[in-house]
Amino acid sequence: MKRRDFLATAAAGAASLSVPAGAQQRKVVRFVPQADLALLDPVFTTGLVTRNHGFLVFDQLYGLDDDFMPQPQMVEGHVIENDGRTWKLTLRDGLRFHDGTPVLARDAVASISRWMQTDAFGQTLRAATEDLSAPSDKVIQFRLKKPFPLLPAALAKPSAFCPVMPERLASTPVNVQVTEMVGSGPFRYIAAERVAGSRNVYEKFAGYVPRSSGTPSFAAGPKLVHIDRVEWVTLPDAATAAAALQAGEVDWWEQPQPDLLPLLRRHRDIRVEAKERGGLMGMIRFNHLVPPFDNAAIRRAFLAGVHQTEYMQAVMGEERSLWNDRCGFFLPGSPVATDAGLEVMTGPRSLDKVKRDLEAAGYSGERVVFVVPTDLPSLNAMSQLAADMFRKVGINLDYQALDWGTVLPRLNNREGLDRGGWSVWCNYIPGIIATSPATQSYVRGLGRSGPFGWPTSARIEALRDEFMDAATLPDQQRIARDIQIQAWQDVPYIPTGAWMQPFAFRRNITGMLNGFPLFHNIRKG
Repeated sequence: MKRRDFLATAAAGAASLSVPAGAQQRKVVRFVPQADLALLDPVFTTGLVTRNHGFLVFDQLYGLDDDFMPQPQMVEGHVIENDGRTWKLTLRDGLRFHDGTPVLARDAVASISRWMQTDAFGQTLRAATEDLSAPSDKVIQFRLKKPFPLLPAALAKPSAFCPVMPERLASTPVNVQVTEMVGSGPFRYIAAERVAGSRNVYEKFAGYVPRSSGTPSFAAGPKLVHIDRVEWVTLPDAATAAAALQAGEVDWWEQPQPDLLPLLRRHRDIRVEAKERGGLMGMIRFNHLVPPFDNAAIRRAFLAGVHQTEYMQAVMGEERSLWNDRCGFFLPGSPVATDAGLEVMTGPRSLDKVKRDLEAAGYSGERVVFVVPTDLPSLNAMSQLAADMFRKVGINLDYQALDWGTVLPRLNNREGLDRGGWSVWCNYIPGIIATSPATQSYVRGLGRSGPFGWPTSARIEALRDEFMDAATLPDQQRIARDIQIQAWQDVPYIPTGAWMQPFAFRRNITGMLNGFPLFHNIRKG
C-alpha cells in the first residue's frame, strides 16, 4: 500500500469512530437506499441505485432543471455554427477531479464516447456525429452530419446519464465495469469504508467548485454542499428501516413501504413527501432474444391478463392519489402522453383469453425464467402478481427469487437459458425518461444495442427518427401516438402503471430538491 493510500484509509477509519457528543461537529446524513449498491459504474448499468450513487461522485456537462429543460452544468456555455452542424462546448473554470487533476476537454470527449456506445439516446447522437474532438483543453467540439438541436438534452439525461470521468477511466471498454470512482462531483466515494451489502460512504469534495450563476433547480444550477458526509445504510427489511428512521438512527429512507406510511406520518419528527415529480413507471419486461418471448404474438397474449389497478395496489396500497392505472408507454400528464390503444389494458381482463391467445400463438411449454429481486419491494410485489398470472395460464415458470446484487449483472446476459440467461423480469423506470420518444429508451426497437430486453422494431425506430425532426408539438404528439399504437403490437414490455414514490425523512433535513435523491443543497441541523 502506498503511503498516501494508507493515510487516506487511516483518516477514513478515524472519522468513523465514535467521539463525545460535544466534539463531533461534522454534519452527516445517513440514507437508506432502495437496494444495495451492487454495481458502481453508471455507464455499465442503468440501475437507479447506481444512478443515485453516480450523481454524488460525477458531474454532468448539462443538467435538467425543475421544468425538465437542459441547462449548462460543467460547461460555461456553447456556440452553434455551420447551420447547426457544429457545436462548441466550453468547460467552465475550476473543474477538478477527486484525484486533484484538472478536468480537460479530452476527459469529457472520452466520457461522452463511452456513454454513446450504450445509451439509446447517446447512440442517436453518435449516429448524427461526424467527429467528436477536443481542439483545446477547454473546448469540446461536435461536428454533426445534420443539425441535432437535442444535443444538450441528450447530455443532460438524469437516468442512464453521461458521467464525466478521467480519460484513463473513460477509456475502459463498455463491457467492463469501472470500479475506481474518480469523478468531479460534489462528493468523493470512500472505497475503504465500503461494506458490501450494508454500507457505502461519501465525503464532501473540498475541491468542488459549484456554478457561480443561477439557483439550484433539480439537477441544474449550483450544487452547494452543506454536509460533510453521506452514509448509505442498506436495510432490506422494511420494519428495520422504519424503526431506524423513527429512532433517529438514519435520516432519510428512499422507498418506504406503503403500509408503513401512516405510522411514519404520525411521527412528529418525520416528514413523508413525494418529491420526484415524474414518479416511477412499472413494467413486465420480456427478453426478446430467447423463446418464447421472441414471438410478438405470445407477448401480446398477456395484455388481457394484466390489471394495472391490482399492480398499483400491490405497489402503493389504496392511496389512489399516489398512482395512475391508465398508463401507456409515456408518462401520464406529459405533453406527448396518449390514450391511443389503451383499451387493450382497460378493457375486460380475461385469463381464458390469454390461454386461447397463447395457444393460437404457438406456445408449447417452453421454460420461462423469471428473475426476481426480492429485496426491492415494488419489484417483488409486481413479480408475485405476474408470476401468478403466468402459472394460471399454463406457463412453464422457473421463478428465481434472488437479491438485487445477483439480478442486476445477470440482466446483461444475452445468452440462452442454458447459459444463465433470463426470460422476463419486472422493472420500473423514472417517469422523467418517458416524457418523450427521444428519451423513452425502453419502448425503442434497437435490438441487441438497446437496454435490457433488446426488442427490435423497425417501425418504432422509423417513427422515432421522424420525431427527432418534428418541429411542432402537434407533430410530436401525433408521432408519439403512432409509436404507442405500434408498441401495443410489438409489446416491448407491458405497462403496469405509474406511481409517485414518497420519501420519508427526518425533519432536521431541509432544502432537499424535487426529484431523485440529490445530496447537494441539503442542510442538516
